[in-house]
Amino acid sequence: MFENLSERLESAFKQIKGEGRITELNIAATVKDIRRALIDADVNFKIAKDFTDVVKEKALGQKVLTAVSPGQLMVKIVKDELAELMGGQESELNAKGNPAVILIAGLQGSGKTTFSGKLANYLKGRKGLSPMLIAADIYRPAAIEQLKVLGGQIGVDVYSEPENKNAVKIAQDAIKEARSKNKNVVIIDTAGRLAVDEAMMQEVAAIKAAVNPQEILFVVDSMTGQDAVNTAKAFNDRLDFSGVVLTKLDGDTRGGAAISIKYTVNKPIKFISSGEKMDTLDVFYPERMAQRILGMGDITTLVEKAQAQFDEVEAKKLEKKIRKNQFDFEDFKQQLEQIKRMGNIKDLLGMIPGVGKAMKDIDISDDAFKGIEAIINSMTPYERANPDVIDQSRRKRLASGSGKDINEINAFLKQFDQMKQMMKMMNKMPMGMGKMGMGRR
Repeated sequence: MFENLSERLESAFKQIKGEGRITELNIAATVKDIRRALIDADVNFKIAKDFTDVVKEKALGQKVLTAVSPGQLMVKIVKDELAELMGGQESELNAKGNPAVILIAGLQGSGKTTFSGKLANYLKGRKGLSPMLIAADIYRPAAIEQLKVLGGQIGVDVYSEPENKNAVKIAQDAIKEARSKNKNVVIIDTAGRLAVDEAMMQEVAAIKAAVNPQEILFVVDSMTGQDAVNTAKAFNDRLDFSGVVLTKLDGDTRGGAAISIKYTVNKPIKFISSGEKMDTLDVFYPERMAQRILGMGDITTLVEKAQAQFDEVEAKKLEKKIRKNQFDFEDFKQQLEQIKRMGNIKDLLGMIPGVGKAMKDIDISDDAFKGIEAIINSMTPYERANPDVIDQSRRKRLASGSGKDINEINAFLKQFDQMKQMMKMMNKMPMGMGKMGMGRR
């Protein structure tokens, strides 16, 4: 996401890169290019102009330190102002109540139902809550079934009344049910339309009035750009929602919605969502997003994703095995599984400063590890635990079993051996894996 905007902003900063100081004259072209880049990313002209006016004013008002170049100072100012434009600080979700009621609203196709499942998974897995999903979309035939499938995947109860065509009554009944089952949070998935209309607004407003939710989250497809901002305004005027959720951020989004929506409705972006998997939901951190837009990476989020997957006890066991040079193919496969659970591989690499730009034209599929897994799965348990026993005849069998060429088998085994040697060397250093806090929560 934001690849084009990142490139355009980087190009704008080059205008001032070689300058000794910031002046009215040399900053003019840079500011103009930043404004154009934002407009091309589907940011409203007024927002883009107000933003660049503030950037220009701050840049001209700051003295450039000897250790900092004008280009570096401009990047910092733009990063700080982008973060401020998108909300400044992350916004906490209010999930306290008996039960807490979270109402989900938005247009049809925005990803409301999928997000409802992801949010339930997030609250259950990361917050230790006991959620219940409520199917209050009484118009879309597959909505109830979809929610039930998602609930089944994550082990969360789903309340529905398929024959009832009164969404308000369904929501009220569900909250009573949740209370009787000691559920401490309910998530109400409401009906959407293809466009904003009065019937939809009345229904959602009626549910809001009846259940008095702690949170009303407006879910919007980020790929719709400026239309997303306009829709958010229409919903906010009627519902006065408490936060925004941006979905489909893994698509071909230009970033305008993420940058403009807080400015337009003065409500925080609370979550960003990408993909269909139930664990692909992240809290929205404005500063981290600004860093990603400017190609600075996002190491903090990468570390948090790793910590969420790596268990401290298992990490210590693994460290001992590596120290004894006993790291085997079963260990390697487990590490691959943990990396896959962290999310899209290309997105993860993009969080490392400098890597995102280098990888922009390279297509990395989520199936990138399938070939390696096929080779390991073709091994016997004995071979997985004893990598050194894999001789030429075993290699031929692995090639046949995994559908790979013998040269691919040889290359993989060589890379595995090199990785083992590197791990062994790292653990001889004073700052070994254990000392670096691997796996701490």
